[in-house]
Amino acid sequence: MLWLALHLPLLSLEAWCQTLTAEQRARPLALLDQHRTGPVNAVAAERGIKPGMKRATAMALSGELLFGQADAHRDAAALLAVAHVALACTPSVTLHDEQTVLLEVQPSLRLFGGLAALRRKLLGDLAPLGHRVHSAAAPTPLGASLLARWRPDSPDEPAAANAQARPSPRTSAHAATGGAAAGRTAGTTGDTAAGTAAGATRGATGPSKPSRPTAAHVTDLSALQQLLDAAPVWLLGPGREHWEALQGMGLHTIADLRQLPRGGLVRRFGAVLLDELDRARGERPDPRSWITLPPVFESRLELYERAENTDQVLSAAAVLLARLVAWAQARQARVAAYTLAMQHERNRQTLVPATELHIELAEPALDPAHLQLLLRERLARVELAAPTLELRLHCSHVTSAPAPNGELFVNRSTTTEGLTRLLERLRARLGDDQVQRLVAVADHRPECASRYVPAQGAAVSSAVGATTLPDDAQARAALPLHRPAWLLPDPLPLPEREGLPWLDGRALQLLSGPERIETGWWDEHAVARDYYIAQTADDSLVWVFRSRVPDAETGAVPWFLQGRFA
Repeated sequence: MLWLALHLPLLSLEAWCQTLTAEQRARPLALLDQHRTGPVNAVAAERGIKPGMKRATAMALSGELLFGQADAHRDAAALLAVAHVALACTPSVTLHDEQTVLLEVQPSLRLFGGLAALRRKLLGDLAPLGHRVHSAAAPTPLGASLLARWRPDSPDEPAAANAQARPSPRTSAHAATGGAAAGRTAGTTGDTAAGTAAGATRGATGPSKPSRPTAAHVTDLSALQQLLDAAPVWLLGPGREHWEALQGMGLHTIADLRQLPRGGLVRRFGAVLLDELDRARGERPDPRSWITLPPVFESRLELYERAENTDQVLSAAAVLLARLVAWAQARQARVAAYTLAMQHERNRQTLVPATELHIELAEPALDPAHLQLLLRERLARVELAAPTLELRLHCSHVTSAPAPNGELFVNRSTTTEGLTRLLERLRARLGDDQVQRLVAVADHRPECASRYVPAQGAAVSSAVGATTLPDDAQARAALPLHRPAWLLPDPLPLPEREGLPWLDGRALQLLSGPERIETGWWDEHAVARDYYIAQTADDSLVWVFRSRVPDAETGAVPWFLQGRFA
């Protein structure tokens, strides 16, 4: 059995930063948890701001410091999106804590070409979510989690990110709160290249660092046990709680802890400490409960500040769209339609109803950039009734379909996909009613044989009462046209001389006909006509007919021009 742990050391800070603008992300940032600073970004750390400081102290160090409030629900939604990405690779996924997702990957290694290839795919799929991820593999789930927190394997990990610090009693007190406090319990800091998320270690001194392992991935149980012996004892949950006592006894590593009698440890620190140690070393069973995908996607995001324009809404909606794609990939499906609801601020104590945008795709897709492009086109036509405070994304319409064409050269399916994307953009920009298509109707009258409907998919024809052509008509559609593709809006009367219709001052030459159409007796537009294909003086073909009903005033039988052949 092999487990892969995905640890997000700065989940709380990153989840909050997702609603900030680029200008705001460049400022010193910190989360507040019980009136004390939680995780801070790189800019704040450079100015001396550390987790655990009082708010007033942090503000004294930097007047530009921007605070956010820790939110467990926001963190849980962000972690759930990470779990959905993992479910696309294996059905065995579980949430270990507020910052770690565990995957049992042994059955999936052959499918993805080994652990390294699987890890690359996971990190690539997680990139749109904007989180820093530390991963580690081990034969036990708890062992993989400890390695991911203790020994980040990111090749671009800065040296400061691997520094070990001694947790303080305050850190132990907040270890169970999750959210912002979780970023400082592990004693490990992280720093992104963009400077949007970083941690700052707590405590002035720390224990001597054991020898650094050469890799964060181990597949052998004995190798895992040797590696964990060198791990600091505060990695274990009870080790953080009793850190002061353990340090006073000279116990810095798990190997030091294992040298003491188990009975005495249980009496002094409780059975939980040894239970967690045994599960990490694989000496005790560690059953897990797998998470399941919800049948309907629903996610919300509270904005840091009021969104006065649609550009601010679009920036925040990109986060929800990335989560939607992760959920759809886990279901092995593609998005066919989704709805974005914008909750507005009260206007003079009056509740403003939410603005809902329903985006329907002409062809289901999983491309976040394409989904965001369609939303951008729709938002460009929307005027916000009031500033937006919260976004909600709902999706219940997905479809299972073959993967998009990945061939090198353009073929018919590639061309169709391009036309479909163009149709979706036109609908998003102009509106559904402004982009229409022709559907066939079972009626022999040429002016009634087709109808314009909004181009929203195959179901539109039945919605407006149109029907498809019968099988014999579909077979004739492959033959050369015996009726013109372009009909005049209204038949054009033609003069008659010597029994022939005239057009542009010259007689038409009748080539074929008559084709008699006599129908419409059930409504007010009954017709009785004889149709002919005629040739003009410039050798073009036209479609004309002669009414079989004499004119009421003159008694003549008139000719009409119905259409032209291309």
